[in-house]
Formats: sequence, structure tokens, C-alpha cells
Amino acid sequence: MNATVQPGPLRHFLQFRDLSKDEINYVFARARLIKENFKRYKPHHTLHDRTLAMVFEKASTRTRVSFEAGMYQLGGSVINLTATDSQLGRSEPIEDTARVVSRMVDLVMIRTFEQTRIERFASHSRVPVINGLTNEYHPCQILADIFTYIEHRGSIEGKTVAWVGDGNNMAYTWLQAAELLGFKLHVSAPQGYTLEPEITGEPDSSVFQEFSDPMLACKGADLVTTDVWTSMGFEDENEERREAFADWCVDAEMMAEANPDALFMHCLPAHRGEEVSGDVIDGPQSVVWDEAENRMHVQKALMEFLLLGQLADPQQT
Repeated sequence: MNATVQPGPLRHFLQFRDLSKDEINYVFARARLIKENFKRYKPHHTLHDRTLAMVFEKASTRTRVSFEAGMYQLGGSVINLTATDSQLGRSEPIEDTARVVSRMVDLVMIRTFEQTRIERFASHSRVPVINGLTNEYHPCQILADIFTYIEHRGSIEGKTVAWVGDGNNMAYTWLQAAELLGFKLHVSAPQGYTLEPEITGEPDSSVFQEFSDPMLACKGADLVTTDVWTSMGFEDENEERREAFADWCVDAEMMAEANPDALFMHCLPAHRGEEVSGDVIDGPQSVVWDEAENRMHVQKALMEFLLLGQLADPQQT
């Protein structure tokens, strides 16, 4: 880097609203620069000699690869921990793990179960903690999704996002993003799988609207997005969910209700023929592969921000 950067106070990214609108936009600006450098094979080693610990209590492909490759590309190093190869799998209190690990590394990413679990870790950590996924929230994925939308269509402010399917951690995080960034979220889920008021609070109708009919939720949308019908930890409900979600498959007919230039997104892995038809996810409106790659770029920008703070010039290399 061309200038000395003084780190700011300890910050965590446990849910989307942990950053302000201005900070989110700063992360996007840095992600654009970082991605441009990546495409030009230009080194961007702003986190040289820093170490990221990744803690996986839930399995992962995209989260592990994007964080691990991203940290190496920033010039740092990575330690990978799972419940089976650490004391977390032997009933060590997560607070004790946090106290020890955070004395040895510069940054921690955790992919786990209840949100309270990552909050307990963060409250005893000396270093920034990033939510790689919990039952309630998936903020890094929504960062990548919105960054992808901006790349393809410009600002998301004032737009409409249609969420079709399970009222899960993705949907809750989309709602936080809508409240923060000024777009509208339409959610359609089968009865019994809708968002829980104790998590959503009382969002304003100008930001959030629920629909029992997924076709109506998609009407006039600028982005249509979905997820698997059965998230990790709910596999024993597979058959029951397939029946309940039968009308919530995003197909060409549903996409036709959205605006003509609407994008389709999916956080992956996808089950073609269940939550999305093959002609949609592999069609011209789908940006799922850009979306998957962008996990790495926005997470690099996020890690850099949490460790180094905000540069006066986001284009500084």
C-alpha cells in the first residue's frame, strides 16, 4: 500500500446491519478495485503477514474456497478448523475457543448454527469476527449478491427484489439489506415457512411485503432470487418440504412476471427442477456464476476493511 493505515476500533460483521450504508458502499468500491486487480493479475497484498482462522461447524464449498483463496490473494495466510479436528468437537466452551484463537490470529470467520453462538464467540474475541453463515443470517452472501446486481444494473436503491421460497437466513438478510440500502423486498413462502416476526421486527411496508402467491411477488421485480427448499440441518424434512414448495419453483413463467431485464440469482448449490428450472438458472437472465465469484472479491474487501479501516481514497492500491 502507498500509505500507512491506522486500524480503527474492533469491528465484527455478524449480520448485514453491522455496517452502515456508507461503509457498505465503501466495501463495494474496494471490491471493484480488488476485482479489477485480480483480473489484471496485479498483486493486492494489503493483508501481508495477517492470518485468518476459519471455523467450520457446518460444511462448505463456496465459503471455504472464497475466504481461503481471498486471504492468500491479499498476501495473508489461513488456518482451517472444523468441529472434528478441534476442541469445539469435544465440548470446549466456544468462549474459551474465542479467547485462545483470537490471541493467535488477526481475523476469524465462523460458519455455524445459531446466531447466538457466533455472538458468544465475538464477545470474547480480540479480533474481528465474520459470519460465514448462521441459521438466521448469511451477510457475506448478500454482500456478493448486491455487488453483482450493481455490476450488471447499477444502484439497487429504489429497486424491487423478489425472494421466492423458504423464509431462511438469506431472506432475513435480504430484509436487513433492504432497510439499509433503500430497496423493496417481496417475499413469498408457503404457509408455515414464512419469516418470523420475532426476527424481522416490524419492517415498514415501503421496504417489505409478503405474498402468498409467488407470481405476484415477482411481478415488476428487478431481481428474482431463491435458495434450496431444504437448508442444512433440516434434511429430515425433505419430502414434506418438496410437497409444500411445489408451486415455488422459479421457472420461465415466473420470471416473465418480473421486469424484462430482471436478473436471476441463487446462492448455490442449486437443485434444478426443484427451486429453479434449468432454463432459468442456465438462461440469459441468470448471473449465478458472477454471483459465486463475487463472494471472494467482496469478502476480500470486507476483511481489508475490518483489519485496516477505511481509506480516504477507496481507489488507493
